[in-house]
Amino acid sequence: MLELFFAVAFSAVPLTLYIPPVRSLSLFAGSFQQLLRHITVYVLHICPRLRLAFSRIFTPILRSQFRAR
Repeated sequence: MLELFFAVAFSAVPLTLYIPPVRSLSLFAGSFQQLLRHITVYVLHICPRLRLAFSRIFTPILRSQFRAR
């Protein structure tokens, strides 16, 4: 039974080369993938700046609370 499973599995692998990627099947899927790529670049660029801004705002507040104790 196991041999039959592997025979069917390995005979079907070359067929996957003839199936085009999902993004080329649909214009919406391709546009959505491109949008996600642009959003990822933007978020990775903004994230360090937000972290720096929050640390500059909250560090003095947290230090003053710890000094009061």
